[in-house]
Amino acid sequence: MKKLLIAFSLYVINYSVLAQPLIAQLKEFDAYVEKSRVEWQVPGMAVAVVKDGKVIFAKGYGVRQLGIKDMVDTQTLFACASTTKAMTAVCMGILVDEGKVKWDDAVIKYLPEFQLADPYVTRELKIRDLFTHNSGVGNTDFLWSIMNIPSDEILRKMQQVEPSYSIRSGFIYQNIFYLAAGKVIERLSGQKWENFIQARIFQPLKMARTFSTSKKAQDPNHSKPHYMVNGSIEAIDATRADEIAPAGSVHSSIDDMGKWMACMLDSSKYDGGRLLKANTWKELFKPQVIVPANEFYPTMQLIKPNWTTYGLGWFQHDYKGKKINYHTGSLAGEVAIHAQLPDSKIGVYVFGNYDHAEVRHALVYKTFDLFALGGNRDWSAEFLKLYTGLKQKGEKEEKDFEAKRVTNTIPTKPLDEYAGKYTDPLYGQLEITVVNGALSFTANNFLKATLSHWHYDTFRGMYEKDWYGNAIANFSLDTSGKIEKVDFEGMVFKKVVE
Repeated sequence: MKKLLIAFSLYVINYSVLAQPLIAQLKEFDAYVEKSRVEWQVPGMAVAVVKDGKVIFAKGYGVRQLGIKDMVDTQTLFACASTTKAMTAVCMGILVDEGKVKWDDAVIKYLPEFQLADPYVTRELKIRDLFTHNSGVGNTDFLWSIMNIPSDEILRKMQQVEPSYSIRSGFIYQNIFYLAAGKVIERLSGQKWENFIQARIFQPLKMARTFSTSKKAQDPNHSKPHYMVNGSIEAIDATRADEIAPAGSVHSSIDDMGKWMACMLDSSKYDGGRLLKANTWKELFKPQVIVPANEFYPTMQLIKPNWTTYGLGWFQHDYKGKKINYHTGSLAGEVAIHAQLPDSKIGVYVFGNYDHAEVRHALVYKTFDLFALGGNRDWSAEFLKLYTGLKQKGEKEEKDFEAKRVTNTIPTKPLDEYAGKYTDPLYGQLEITVVNGALSFTANNFLKATLSHWHYDTFRGMYEKDWYGNAIANFSLDTSGKIEKVDFEGMVFKKVVE
C-alpha cells in the first residue's frame, strides 16, 4: 500500500507546477474513492479519470482477494464484462470504414445461418439492430449461463426463442446479439473476433495488459470476484463469458482503460492514427432507441434524467443539462463502468471485485461534479441508502414468499417418481436424482442444485454455487397421474418416457 501511495504522490507532483487547483481536486477524489470503497465493503477497486486527452488519475485500492495481502494496483486485471460491447461496436465500425459492411445491411447477408423464430425479423434484422437491444427477442442469457455449448450452437438455438415484442418496438437487454455481431466481424475480416479486437484496437493503443477472453487473461496479478454468501463476503469462482465473448469477455487493467477512454473521447484518435473515421465514431454515440426507465439502474431514481437512450454499445442520459454516455459491466462478483461527459472531455472508468457494487455509479457523478460541473452531493452515501433500502425490500419479499408456504403437505408421488431425465429443444437436458431425501437437479451437466420439498409438487433449495441463491421447481402431472414435466426456474422440461 505504501508503494501505491508513493506512486500516486509522484504522479501528482508531475502536475503540481501546471495545475495547483487540480492537485486539490485529485486529493479530494482519492480520499472520496477510498472512503466510498470502505462504506460499500468492496475488497478491491481500480479507478482512472481522463480529462482533455490525458489520464489525470489512475490508482488501485484495497486487495485483489479477501484474506490475501496482495494489493490492487494499476496493472491488476479485472473483468470489463459488458463494457466490452462498446469495443465490439468499434470493431464493426472499422469494417464499416473499410466498406465491407453498412450499419443498415441485413444481418443474413453476412450470416445467413442466423435465423430467428419470426421469419420477418430474420429478414429485416439489420447490423445496427445487433447493437441496440430492440430486436423483439427477450433475454436469452440461459443459453450460456445454464449450458456449456459452443457459440455457434448458442446462435442456432435462437431460432427457437419466441419473440417478446415486435421488432424495434421495445427494449430488452440482449447479450446474444453481440455474439452475432462478433460472428459477422469474423466472417467479414477472416479473423476470429478475439484476434481482430486484439489486432485492431488493443495493439494500436498499446494496451498490453488487455485480453480478449478470460482464457487468455491468465496472470498472477488478477482480481478475484466476491459475493455476499450467508451474511459474509467471500471470494467465488469467476464467471466465464468467453462463449459470448463480443458481449463481455475482455479483461484489462485500469492503466489500459485510461488509454481506451482517451481514445474514445477524442473521436477515436490515438498517438499515430485513429481507429475510426470521424463520422463513424459519431454514429456510435447517436441515440438509436429510447430506453424505458425500468430498464435503467435504480440510480436513475436519484439522478432523475429527462431522457434515456441507447447508442451503439452505450447507454445515455442527461445530467445537469449535459449528455452522458456510459455502460456498466457485471459478472458474478465483478463490476465495471465506463462513463463519458463528452462536452467536458472527461471520462471515468471503475473496476470493482464485489457483486453489483453500485459505488461505481457514485464515482461517475462525483467525477463529473468535481472535475467539471460543480456540486458537492455525496453520491456514495445517497446511493448506498437507496440500495440498502432495495436490499431490505428484497429481503421482505423473500420473507413474504416463505410465509405463503403451505405447511403439512406432501408430494403427490414418491420422490423416485420425480427422478429421471427431462428435455426441451431450447433449454437442453435436465437430470433429476434422489439424494438423501431431496431432489438433485443437473441442467446440461453444468448447472446443479439440490431442492427439498416445499409444498404440494413444488421443491425449493440452493444451487451448488450458493452465491446463485435459491432455485424453485414445480412439477406437473398428466391425465394419468404420472409426472409429465417440470418448470425449473421458468424453464419447462418434459419428462422422457423410458
